[in-house]
This record gives sequence, structure tokens and C-alpha cells, in this order.
Amino acid sequence: MRLEDLQTPTLLIDLDVVRHNLATMRHYLGGEMLRWRPHVKTCKVPEVIELLLEAGVRRFKAATTRECAQLLEQAGKRQIDVLFAMSQHGANLDRAASLQRAHRRQRLSMLSEDPAHAQRVRDAGLGVFVDLDPGYMRSGLPLRDRDRAMAVVAAAGSAFLGLHCYEGHLHDDSMRERAEAARSIYAELVALARSMPNPGQLVTSGTPTFANALAYEPFREFDHSVSPGTVVYWDARSARLGIEGFACAVHVQSRVVSAPAPDRITLDSGSKALDAAAGDPCATAIGPWSLRALKPSEEHLPMVVERGAAPEIGSLLRLIPRHVCPTVNLADEAVLVEGSKFLRVVPVRSRGHETLP
Repeated sequence: MRLEDLQTPTLLIDLDVVRHNLATMRHYLGGEMLRWRPHVKTCKVPEVIELLLEAGVRRFKAATTRECAQLLEQAGKRQIDVLFAMSQHGANLDRAASLQRAHRRQRLSMLSEDPAHAQRVRDAGLGVFVDLDPGYMRSGLPLRDRDRAMAVVAAAGSAFLGLHCYEGHLHDDSMRERAEAARSIYAELVALARSMPNPGQLVTSGTPTFANALAYEPFREFDHSVSPGTVVYWDARSARLGIEGFACAVHVQSRVVSAPAPDRITLDSGSKALDAAAGDPCATAIGPWSLRALKPSEEHLPMVVERGAAPEIGSLLRLIPRHVCPTVNLADEAVLVEGSKFLRVVPVRSRGHETLP
């Protein structure tokens, strides 16, 4: 099978580049793999999860019960620690509890910002991390509200495992500005942890600021880990952060299906193949052309030919997604490659959500 024989749009995952990115991450970690808790919302493919396990990763984040179930299935006899990166309620919490009962050797835990919820999580047999909001306004209780944090700790009792503080809002500024803002957040988190008799683990940082967190010396006093997941695949948005050493392991192979004007072409990779929620351009084309992606519709991606020749109708292009995590989630199947060598087609196992508890 040749890559050009596959239907488009095609999600391509280069395992050689994944291995390179894992080696780069090991370098940033100084070999301390327990300081990395990758969020597997990015990976979603068993063969890539296996590379993480083989690299010595044993702590993970998951957003959905489906992601958690895949991790537990693949881990087998290898002991892992999975943190649900959002609080689960109702049938979702029941399903998380059933996964813990079915995998008693493994440790599952969950974020909580409310004492009543923390007690329910404890009663369900899961561990509790206090979810602290450093200004993201997405979830969690305010980082500076020690009284509320300690109320959650008290409700969790022996199930309390640590503090979670995700500074995900720090991604648009320069490296220097991100570092300064991150250090201010870290100082408050450390102050809170030092005020507690047993703060447990500290979990921080996605891709934009993980290097800053690893370099923040006071975190060495604690069992601290960072949780970037995008570093496994990388993407066009991450490439603008100024963090060195990573490469894009995921491309979307697309075909030119129309040339509606001398300076326009249209590809068959719309918002059903490329995440369009993270802004424009949703993808960057690789190759000898000067192309700029416009806003996609569901099945079409229009592109402007900014200078030079345009690829002909029927031509294949490779696109680097702006945001790789939801792009992978859009595909039912992925094509594993090593460089330009086709390996096999595999299912994207943990996409979407479970419905039945």
C-alpha cells in the first residue's frame, strides 16, 4: 500500500517523529519520567500509548471515561496512575468508579472543587485532587482561597492526593511574558502547599509553560509533575511558542478538488477533518507552494495562493493542523507511517464519549 493510494482526508501519524518527541521530552525532564503526566486526549491511538508506556510514563491525565478505559486496558500488569482532568458527576462518576473496581491495582483520581463532590468521589473509591483556578476561569476554586481548598481537603479525607493548578490561559504572549506570569502562579501554589501539613502531589502546566514549571526550583520540594499532551504530536500552534526540540508528528493528507480562481484552490479537508475551533488558519500546507488556509466549511478547505504556482487539481498535500488534539479526535482511523513508509491503518480507539455507564 502506498500513501497516495489512500482516500483523503487521511490522518497520518509518523511514529519516528513521536519517538523523537518522547526523547525530547525526556531531555526536558532530565530523565525523571514521573515528573510527566501527559494528557492522553491528544494520543488516542493504542500504538502511541504503548510508546509512552515503553518510555516509562506511568502517570497520566484523561478527560473521558473512554480515554481512561483504554489506558487501563493497555497498561495490563504495568501499574499506572490516571487523573481525570475534569470533575465527573452522575453517571460519569459511576462509570469512573466501576473502572476503579475493575482495576484495583491501578490508581484513579479526580479533580474536585466542592466538598460535597469530594466526599462522593472518596466514597466511590477514587482519589481527590483539589482543582485550583489561577485565572483561567474554566474550572476550579480560586487559587488564593485557602479556606475553600482546605474544606475540599477535609471532605476528601484519606482520599486526598494533591493539588492541581493548570495555567492554560498563558499561551498567547511571548516566552518571557509567559515565564513571568507562570512564576507568579507557581509562587502562590507553593505558598499554599507549604501551608498544608501534607499537600500531596502538585500537578501543573500544559504545553506552553511546562518548561517554566520544570525549571521552577521550589517545586523540587514536592512531588511535582507537568501535564502537557500536545508534545507527543506537536502542531502548528505549538511551533509558535518558541519551545525547541519538538517536531510535528501528525499530518492530514488532503487532495486539491477545485481551483475556483487563479489564486484559489480548495482541498477536501474541512472542519470534519481539521479542528477549526482554535482559530485561523486551521492548518499549514507543507511543500514548495505559498498557500494560506481560509476558514473551512465542513468538507472544504479554501486556500489562497499568495505567490508562485498553484498545485494542480488532484494533487496531494500534507497539512500540519493548528490544533492537533481535536483533529485526531475527528478521525475514525489513523495511518501509521515511519517517514514516508506506510505501516498500517489503525483505529482511533478513544475518540468521542461513552454513553452507557
